[in-house]
Amino acid sequence: MQPNIGLDQDVLKKDNEILNAFLSDLHVLYIKTRKFHWDVSGPSFKEYHEFFEEQYNELEEEIDLVAERIRQLGGRPLATMADYIKNSSLKEDHDGHIKTQEMFKRLLADHEQVIRELREDVETTDEKLGDAGTADFLTGLMEAHEKMAWMLRKYLSDERG
Repeated sequence: MQPNIGLDQDVLKKDNEILNAFLSDLHVLYIKTRKFHWDVSGPSFKEYHEFFEEQYNELEEEIDLVAERIRQLGGRPLATMADYIKNSSLKEDHDGHIKTQEMFKRLLADHEQVIRELREDVETTDEKLGDAGTADFLTGLMEAHEKMAWMLRKYLSDERG
């Protein structure tokens, strides 16, 4: 049974396409963050290991929220790794062993890409589709990625104090 929430079926379909693309990005980013959590080493191992764990736990929560939003809008969340890879704008990380600073750089680049895409999606859902609810939902997620990116950026910064 399709929702009767003041949005026509074409809008709901487009919303769910946008959300499934974001869900795909989240899965790729989650796996990459988890991989780096396992691969990190060196004198700050414990701190970095725990930091990456915090980030992938936050991504895991977002994955559930996005999948539930898709269901709320009458759609079906993608649910296979093949679909996630196919629909993600992010790339998997196949490098076997990289330095910790490179891990931070790669995750930062991915979060910043996600933020840019979410900005476009917020505009699309709000202005073009007239779906303020999904626009607001995506805005909150964009803000969460801005915070994660900021934290990653601080690990790469030379600033003191």
